[in-house]
Amino acid sequence: MAQPLVKKDDDRDDEAEYSPFMGIEKGAVLQEARVFNDPQLDPRRCSQVITKLLYLLNQGETFTKVEATEVFFAVTKLFQSKDVGLRRMLYLMIKELSPSADEVIIVTSSLMKDMNSKTDMYRANAIRVLCRITDGVLLTQIERYLKQAIVDKNPVVASAALVSGIHLLQTNPEVVKRWSNEVQEAVQSRAALVQFHALALLHQIRQNDRLAVSKLVTSLTRGTVRSPLAQCLLIRYTSQVIRESASNSQGGDRPFYDFLEGCLRHKAEMVIFEAARAITELSGVTSRELTPAITVLQLFLSSSKPVLRFAAVRTLNKVAMTHPMAVTNCNIDMESLISDQNRSIATLAITTLLKTGNESSVDRLMKQITNFMSDIADEFKIVVVEAIRSLCLKFPLKYRSLMNFLSNILREEGGFEYKKAIVDSIVILIRDIPDAKENGLLHLCEFIEDCEFTYLSTQILHFLGIEGPKTSDPSKYIRYIYNRVHLENATVRAAAVSTLAKFGAMVDALKPRIFVLLRRCLFDSDDEVRDRATLYLNTLGGDGEVVETDKGVKEFLFGALDIPLVNLETSLRNYEASEDAFDINSVPKEVKSQPLAEKKAPGKKQPTGLGAPPAAPPTTVDAYERLLSSIPELASLGKPFKSSAPTELTEAETEYAVNVVKHIYDRHVVFQYNCTNTIPEQQLEEVSVVVDSSDAEEFGFVLSKPLRSLPYDSPGQTFVVFEKPEGVPAVGKFSNTLKFIVKEVS
Repeated sequence: MAQPLVKKDDDRDDEAEYSPFMGIEKGAVLQEARVFNDPQLDPRRCSQVITKLLYLLNQGETFTKVEATEVFFAVTKLFQSKDVGLRRMLYLMIKELSPSADEVIIVTSSLMKDMNSKTDMYRANAIRVLCRITDGVLLTQIERYLKQAIVDKNPVVASAALVSGIHLLQTNPEVVKRWSNEVQEAVQSRAALVQFHALALLHQIRQNDRLAVSKLVTSLTRGTVRSPLAQCLLIRYTSQVIRESASNSQGGDRPFYDFLEGCLRHKAEMVIFEAARAITELSGVTSRELTPAITVLQLFLSSSKPVLRFAAVRTLNKVAMTHPMAVTNCNIDMESLISDQNRSIATLAITTLLKTGNESSVDRLMKQITNFMSDIADEFKIVVVEAIRSLCLKFPLKYRSLMNFLSNILREEGGFEYKKAIVDSIVILIRDIPDAKENGLLHLCEFIEDCEFTYLSTQILHFLGIEGPKTSDPSKYIRYIYNRVHLENATVRAAAVSTLAKFGAMVDALKPRIFVLLRRCLFDSDDEVRDRATLYLNTLGGDGEVVETDKGVKEFLFGALDIPLVNLETSLRNYEASEDAFDINSVPKEVKSQPLAEKKAPGKKQPTGLGAPPAAPPTTVDAYERLLSSIPELASLGKPFKSSAPTELTEAETEYAVNVVKHIYDRHVVFQYNCTNTIPEQQLEEVSVVVDSSDAEEFGFVLSKPLRSLPYDSPGQTFVVFEKPEGVPAVGKFSNTLKFIVKEVS
């Protein structure tokens, strides 16, 4: 019986996880590098070892000075091999190791010998390596060879010398500028790549001389450039000259515009596109100047090559922002791209049509977009949403259909950024189109019924408290707001209480109803919700009677807080209860650093870094957030809600100083133990803290991240993560034991 054939693609997932370098270690590879010293070299095995070394270097593995020197000296012995493949790997290895000045001397003679070899591949690579590792003194010695290489008949050698010149221009500009004649000659080369690299180097040599660049462009625009790549470069340099000469131009025809227009008829597609893009990006470009470029881009829209379709539609998308009428002739071609298999092309086509469409085509476009939205990723959906927002502001009479579309996609699945873009768009439309206010607010109210993002819910409630009372029937929003008090987490419940208070302050007829609802909030399980309800009941006053709200109350509820929160917190902490009420006007409005120095025992050196007491609270909080986000195991927890001040766990006289910072998350607590070794003769390794949580039953251990090494007077951190119940106050007592391995340091 014949066995069914199995496609190799069926195992693609397994193949993707496999890597020939998986599990290799630096120490093992360095041991393998001894193969370079064998009397009988095995080129294949040596190439494999070099490949592993290159992999480690490119993965960020660092070699010590001794290790790098040993590898370098071992690698130089491979020059005796005549194997071409191994020689190429040898060149790569020398470039990556970047030997020091005294080590470069060892390979200089071998590289210079290869540079004058009869094998062109040796010559080209030797030039690249020499220019990478050389210094100014050696460069003057090999300058003559480099000049000869620039005009060499072999294009590979010439390109290697030119590219090396581009790199050397950053470190030794005076030397490279002496090569202008040779580079000028290379510009006339028939080899496409040589002409491209020569033009790039020649422009960099002259880039600080505006007149020289203008002369270069003038001489080359007469048709001496054959390479399509060089032609693209020339178009960019020509655009630069046009921009610089625009300020001095007194009107009339643009200089070099005929050259750009002539490039639209070039046989190479890359040149045609580069010229079209350059014309569309000209400052103050007219419709007459745009027409030939738009025509060419329109032809690219129907190309069989996805890259051309993408390039054309992206350029037209940019043009539509400033000259929408010039792009309308392409609308029929772009509508056919909505169903393009490449979702990037389809997204750009949709957004371009939204920018160029007229009022009569809005409904038709919305039907096409509805089917299109489910097939694209969130990042593309955000682009479409922003384009729809712009279209609605352009045609405000069409707000109802566009607002309904935004409301429908708001209920579909999507990430936070996507939902935030939709909510932001609806908010902007409500503010800018008065007729859309009530319809838009109802859509937002319906969304928060099922919103899973706390931030969006609180922002919607805040906006609802500002705009809702201004509508013709504010009472219809109360039900949606009060439902949040029962069905959401504490943060959203607190925001809902504030929103109810704003309705009570702005709509006197609703005040009795608001008072009843706020009194119910006094029995909430969260302190913040209860405190806000109490505050607003006392602030609104009148015992729920239908009376006009005081102007000061409205300013309190709707006015912006013009003092820094850090200063307010500090003033509240320093306030002592007395007959005099806390005066918010006494809070300073300028942010000042508040050093919190802690006393240490005499003779002890103060620890630095995150193990030290914070110098300024805002800076320390930022430092903690950066540290936590840089650790993969902790970054997934999100952003901490609060970080405590360091608490000392050891006496000042002990050999090992440890303090702890508690980072509070929604469902986790992270203990950051800042450790400092104060004994010069010792280095601690595998440092960790064992936390006994037997007196904290509500907390569950998640993970521990130890510290590999702790040298003398160099603070380090080890972390322990516990899970805590969400939304429920949890209290526990933790005992800590520091564990480590001591190694003597001579």
